[in-house]
Amino acid sequence: MKSQILVKRYTQGLVNSIKNETEFSALSQELSNFALLLRKHQKLKDTLYSPFLPTTKKTQIAEEVLAKQSFGKKASRFILLLVENNRLELFPDIIESLPEVWNEQKGTYTFEVASVVPLTDGQRKRLEKKLELLEKRPVILKYRIDPELVGGLWVRRENIVYDVSIKGNLMKLKEEISEG
Repeated sequence: MKSQILVKRYTQGLVNSIKNETEFSALSQELSNFALLLRKHQKLKDTLYSPFLPTTKKTQIAEEVLAKQSFGKKASRFILLLVENNRLELFPDIIESLPEVWNEQKGTYTFEVASVVPLTDGQRKRLEKKLELLEKRPVILKYRIDPELVGGLWVRRENIVYDVSIKGNLMKLKEEISEG
């Protein structure tokens, strides 16, 4: 829970520093490149994540890597901020949530949609229009398959959940029966 709050804060701070879509795209690409670098070089990742290495040494190593790879000022400052505050373990989650927070800043909500089978284009368009009516703003839908739902849909944005799945209905029925 604490890490989710920190991810949100760091991501929101980063988004607040971005001027326009061009800068967002460039910064997102640089941050993704750094994440790829960490995935490819496990020794570097282990060093920067190590709780036993002094923060000053980790910062020095990160500065050298960022300079050699020619990362931009904003991406470098952000990565160094995470290193200096021993928060680099939040980096993958920050990168994942960055587009969602950016879109929200521009007035567009992102919803996660789970279904048992892929939705048709027509179903996707109807769902998008329905959510835009409910939210009174544009929405972006991220789809995934969840075979545990049995049937129906599960739609979530942050802590708002619309559950019209068979699994959800069975869980509600179970609660009603257990409450008497």
